[in-house]
Parts: sequence; structure tokens; C-alpha cells
Amino acid sequence: MAKPKEEEAPIEVKEYADGWITEKKGTDVPPFLKITFIVISSGCLAYLFIYMHGETTNAERGKLVQALNEVSGYQSANPLMYLVIALFLIYFAILVVFAFRKPHED
Repeated sequence: MAKPKEEEAPIEVKEYADGWITEKKGTDVPPFLKITFIVISSGCLAYLFIYMHGETTNAERGKLVQALNEVSGYQSANPLMYLVIALFLIYFAILVVFAFRKPHED
């Protein structure tokens, strides 16, 4: 006598953006995407630090950028630039927590 198959629970799918983005309930962020978050964010942070005062090391326009920085008093912009970097670090911390936490159950 054949055993009756157990009924499988239907997979719950959550839709975002009118169905353009779907998510199976309980799924996690893929590992390649977690690594991508870190690599892109690290590149952005490095860019902020390296080019905080413009491209001063460029062979063609580096001298012009340095002269503009001297005339405009670029040192007064440092607090703003550090604030931007601090905001980015806060964003990065939130992103890492979101990506590496366990999947949520709605």
C-alpha cells in the first residue's frame, strides 16, 4: 500500500516594488553580496580619505588644486569632511548589522 505524501507547507513569498523584488520568508543575504557590501564601502571610505582635499598629486592639475586649496582656506573644511566620513562610518555599521544578522521573521 502506498503511503500518502505529507502535505508541504506553501513557501511564503514577500513582494516589494509591485512584485519586481521577491523574498522567500526566512532567507538570508547571499554571501557574495555581503562581501560586495564590504568591498564597495571600503572603496568609498578610501576615496573619501585620499581625495579629501582634491586630487593634489595629479601631474597636470595637481598644482592648480593645491593653489586653489591655499587660496580658499581648505583647512576650514576639515571638520565638515570629517563629519561626512563619520556619517559614512555610521551608515557602514548599520549596513554590516543588517547584512550579517539572522533573517527576520515577519
